[in-house]
Amino acid sequence: MSEPKAPTPAPGDTYKGWLFKWTNYIKGYQRRWFVLSNGLLSYYRTQAEMGHTCRGTINLATANIAVEDSCNFVISNGGTQTYHLKASSEVERQRWITALELAKAKAFRMQAESDDSGDDSTPPATGQGAGSRNSEVQSTLRTLGSKVEDLSTCNDLIAKHGSALQRSLSELEGVRLGGETSEKIRQVTERATLFRITSNAMINACRDFLALAQTHSKRWQKALQAEREQRVRLEETLEQLAKQHNHLERAFRGATVLPASQSNPAIDSKGPVSGKGDASDEDEENEFFDACEDVQEFITVPADPKYHRRSGSNVSGISSELGMDDGTTSLDEQSLASNPESPQSQELVPVRKRRTRIPDKPNYSLNLWSIMKNCIGKELSKIPMPVNFNEPLSMLQRLSEDLEYYELLDRAAKCQSSLEQMCYVAAFTVSSYSTTVHRTGKPFNPLLGETFELDRVQESGYRSLCEQVSHHPPAAAHHAISERGWTLRQEIALASKFRGKYLSIMPLGSIHCIFEKSTNHYTWKKVTTTVHNIIVGKLWIDQSGEIDVVNHKTGDRCHLKFAPYSYFSRDVARKVTGVVTDKDGKAHYVLSGTWDEKMEYSRVMQSSRRGENGADGRQKTVYQTLKAKELWRKTPLPEGAENMYYFSTLALTLNELEEGVAPTDSRRRPDQRLMEQGRWEEANAEKQRLEEKQRTVRREREREANRAASPSEEAEEVEIASEPSETTYKTDTDETSSDLSLSTETLHGSHPPAYSMEGPYGAPVKSGHQDNYKSMWFEQLVDPVTGEPTHIYKGGYWEAKEQGNWDSCPDIF
Repeated sequence: MSEPKAPTPAPGDTYKGWLFKWTNYIKGYQRRWFVLSNGLLSYYRTQAEMGHTCRGTINLATANIAVEDSCNFVISNGGTQTYHLKASSEVERQRWITALELAKAKAFRMQAESDDSGDDSTPPATGQGAGSRNSEVQSTLRTLGSKVEDLSTCNDLIAKHGSALQRSLSELEGVRLGGETSEKIRQVTERATLFRITSNAMINACRDFLALAQTHSKRWQKALQAEREQRVRLEETLEQLAKQHNHLERAFRGATVLPASQSNPAIDSKGPVSGKGDASDEDEENEFFDACEDVQEFITVPADPKYHRRSGSNVSGISSELGMDDGTTSLDEQSLASNPESPQSQELVPVRKRRTRIPDKPNYSLNLWSIMKNCIGKELSKIPMPVNFNEPLSMLQRLSEDLEYYELLDRAAKCQSSLEQMCYVAAFTVSSYSTTVHRTGKPFNPLLGETFELDRVQESGYRSLCEQVSHHPPAAAHHAISERGWTLRQEIALASKFRGKYLSIMPLGSIHCIFEKSTNHYTWKKVTTTVHNIIVGKLWIDQSGEIDVVNHKTGDRCHLKFAPYSYFSRDVARKVTGVVTDKDGKAHYVLSGTWDEKMEYSRVMQSSRRGENGADGRQKTVYQTLKAKELWRKTPLPEGAENMYYFSTLALTLNELEEGVAPTDSRRRPDQRLMEQGRWEEANAEKQRLEEKQRTVRREREREANRAASPSEEAEEVEIASEPSETTYKTDTDETSSDLSLSTETLHGSHPPAYSMEGPYGAPVKSGHQDNYKSMWFEQLVDPVTGEPTHIYKGGYWEAKEQGNWDSCPDIF
């Protein structure tokens, strides 16, 4: 029945053969092929199944082996796994029992060594296996303990005999030469002999202890390495199983749910939004359909490839679908043919060659959970973090990465139709998230007054400036202007909360985009970013929420929805959908795609309301659209990006040293530079120095503000009260409520008050302390469009750069 085997197989050898396994009362014992290897007993229906299908496995390290009769024996792990087995003969049963006991003993030793190596995450075993393992561990500990006791005893004896020897030597010095001399010398000799014997015993004990420690140390290191490799394999296997499970689930749903397009021959199911919604989409408000492609009154004219901005561009022009309504041709075609700044002329100008690589990320392991477990519910910006969790870029540089796909705004500036322009602006809002999909590293928190310039006028026609305008809460102002007719500005403050399993980052503030030719003014806000698997597993990032892109001049609006990732969802991951409507709410375009890959648009030909759908009873809007066309597609990451923090081509150049930048520029930040070079320990020390320097400067600034405000406080109140244009703000303090009268001159003068005019959302607030800090290149004003207080670029930076005059910049590094 089984292959011939020696009665006592060598430990570690694979032992296999046929055994009969009890299945149930109907089938009884069934013949199965069993394989014993590396402390695991596995079985298969046939030998052919060994390569692909294992029917069951039991770990012998925690198993109990019991013999029932001459041929039967039972293997159980004390839990849900119990194998009732029967051999063909008593000799065969004994062979298996011997092999199993040897494998079990070896598994005991390996598991005990692995547990003692410091892995506290392994749960305690139960049953007889745990007792045997613990007994072996206790035996090792007793041996080590006895050696330690021997060392302690020898130490006491050495101290005792050493003291006696010292006394004898002292007495010998005071004895006169005579009859006592020989006696004293004999005593000294005896005690010296005892001291030598004791010292030799201690040396031998130390030698034994060292040999034993070295032996066990090698075994523990080997077991620890094996455990680490096994854990990596298990994590990879679990990830693969999760992906396979998700794939099978989607395949099952696709096979059991009849596609709606089959019930309507006029509907062609194409793309992520072209298929008809089914039961899994009942929570969606809108459904998207493709219109018939043979509609005669609509003609699509693709743009000539020679007019593309550059070869392999990721931005596709919208054709002249809107232009046909008034008999005009595509604006892209006209503008690119006549624009003197077109790529044909620009390519003749030599541009600076930017770097394409940075030093590879060092393989330094650090447990994120060991730090984050004490930060649940806290504000992330107030938690000191080592650079091991960072990437060698600051938050200002990450903010500048929003311009990765600036070509979308270039094309939007050439559009005649505001609705067509809205499609490009919406695609630009989505494209800013494409660089975050693998970027799990935390950017450096900028120091107060830190700046970052991105001058790409020669290559791309725009220049950008960021400045950290507030530290608590952290806020950064950004201003970018292009020679091709658009301006982008924003002030972003980050609110972050750690919830244990995930980290949520909520950007606060509005983004403004103004086009010079049309004077269209667009605003939108960012969605929430979530970092998952903080405790265990591989970190991954998701974007979720809704964005309303509003054209304040025309009333056009684009509502974008970022669908959160769901394990049970049938939709594509990282899905984004949107609808472009005019001021009357009529839909003109449907947008679809993913925030990490591409966005497409489809022109709406007809829309209708259907019957009630979904649990909430809302009617769904059905859009009949033309074939979807591509708006934007992500540029592939450079080669080796996984070793360079998954930086994009633009991100690799952001921290490259440049001449003429301000002394406050992020490129000059020493801890960030050290981290990029792989010198993380030095970077951590430098980071602590910079943070302490910033605290010292802030405390000094507060003291100066208090000294300036205290002596003349009463006089200022009287003077302010006499001003005809006074403005009174009611402010609550911690104890009482008081009226504070501030003139317009005081609010904008050189002595800022202890109370700010407006808080981050336009409400009067009291600052936590007096601080006379003012940003260098931005000033806080009330935005005339949104009514929100925001920092707007006041000018002077690029002029200072041309003159090389940075005398007004603070020394923050």
